[in-house]
Amino acid sequence: MINAVQLGLGPIGQRLTRYLSERDGIQIVGAVDPDLQKVGKDLGEHAGDDESGIIISPDLNSCSAIGQVDVAVISTVSPLEKMEAQIQEVADCGLDIVSTCEELSHPWQTQPECAHRIDNYCKEKDISCVGTGVNPGFLMDYLPSVLTSVCREVKHIKVERIQDARPRRKPFRDKIGVGLTGSEFEENRDSIRHVGLPESVYMIAEAMNWELTNVDERLQPIQAESSIQTESGMVQPGNIAGVRQVALGLQNDKEVIRLVFEAAVGIEKSHDSIYITGTPTFTSTVDGGINGDIATSAIIVNAIRSISRATPGLKTMLNITAPAYFSRVDEGNLAKY
Repeated sequence: MINAVQLGLGPIGQRLTRYLSERDGIQIVGAVDPDLQKVGKDLGEHAGDDESGIIISPDLNSCSAIGQVDVAVISTVSPLEKMEAQIQEVADCGLDIVSTCEELSHPWQTQPECAHRIDNYCKEKDISCVGTGVNPGFLMDYLPSVLTSVCREVKHIKVERIQDARPRRKPFRDKIGVGLTGSEFEENRDSIRHVGLPESVYMIAEAMNWELTNVDERLQPIQAESSIQTESGMVQPGNIAGVRQVALGLQNDKEVIRLVFEAAVGIEKSHDSIYITGTPTFTSTVDGGINGDIATSAIIVNAIRSISRATPGLKTMLNITAPAYFSRVDEGNLAKY
């Protein structure tokens, strides 16, 4: 049995609570969130499930079960600079880490100094750490890298993630600017985006052993052409329905990686497509796309077994054993790689 503590109990954290609670081989023994509206509540009830007997603590120091914990599941922030202190605090407790932090997924080129500090600290504390999720962490980086396993040669990789944002949680729709006017979008442009595309480009490049000379990222708003009803209200014609982001991996002036992320309310045909140009050239498509909220929570749970087997340090999805669904833990196979 792997004992886990949760840090961060927002919408994804609550879904994680439900997924962790139902998984054989994992037991939640503690939960932490500094939000005073959550502190003191029962974790299970907070997640919309049955009473668990686990009371939400404001910090790790006040979590009475900390001495029983093997791994920390962290779903708190996206920026790496804010995540670093949390990693150090958890590492001081001797816990392996699986996190939803997008910028943690592959920070070696985007934020190298911070990445090296985290890596060194984790090694010093003899713990392993990985950032993952559906994207970044799987659909637009790890999966296309794995698909090239059948190739004799690869010349270009393109990934498209096109998704209707209506089924997604409200914080996701807010993150892509749904419902804003054009001027409101421009005023908030720096905070309206999907986080993690450059990290995904660099993860693919590492897998291919391609040295990139530049990574270029572009973002454009998508305007609603007609009225679109969402859970949060009506998006009027001309207002923002979502975003289209493109990240390019370049070798000198030659494009070798293209990632296209498009998320907006009203998209009719969601899909995830991977285009490999090489020998052979082929396309792999998931019709309807993979639900991001479900997949992010699932891969975090499934990565727990993989990170418990990893050597100390900051890892990416490329250097831990491939996560897969599991219903129990084989203790005989938990030796560190």
